Amino acid sequence: MKHRLALCPLLLIAVALLATASCGTAPAPTPTEPPPTAAPTEPAPELLILTSPAFGSMEMIPAKYSRRAEDLSPPLEWGDPPPGTESFALLVISDPMPDGGGNWVQWILYNIPAEARALPESITPDPDGKLPDGSQHFENSWGELKYGGPNPPHVSTYKYYFTLYALDTKLDLDAVEEALRQAGTLPWIGPGKEVFLRAVEGHVLAQGELVGKYKEP
Repeated sequence: MKHRLALCPLLLIAVALLATASCGTAPAPTPTEPPPTAAPTEPAPELLILTSPAFGSMEMIPAKYSRRAEDLSPPLEWGDPPPGTESFALLVISDPMPDGGGNWVQWILYNIPAEARALPESITPDPDGKLPDGSQHFENSWGELKYGGPNPPHVSTYKYYFTLYALDTKLDLDAVEEALRQAGTLPWIGPGKEVFLRAVEGHVLAQGELVGKYKEP
């Protein structure tokens, strides 16, 4: 009985100490970081219908538009672009070359007026690659400021991709080319496609594609 009574004060002291500790300031909760915000994505470009009176989708391109014949630029037509369109830009490339040289750039025409809905057959630029309406050529893979027609290997049927972009701005491809050169990222061979795609990046409101085929007779 004496031992039990002796333990009582010790139990009371322990209870008192625990109560005192529980009355202290509670530790602050660990702050949680807000979930990362997803980067905004650009809306997908609208569809622009691109056609040609000279050939249909996946049809053969007539020989007069080829490099080894008259080398005329084919006529093209397209529909109304979205509001806010400031210009059109056209890129025409071939299937990749068999020697691993990538796509051959046949034609680059940019700063086509926003009110334009067609390109006539056989457009002829001035020596600087300009057209009377202000449209401007950029060098194709032959180093020319003009259209260059299909010129595939004799044994092959090649596809040619005509892609028209409706843009919310006008372009300065010479400035983009110089920026890529200064950055050391300008391709040594056929830089036209890379320059063009860098220039239109972030500015495409709508785009359309027409694919034709060609084989030497």
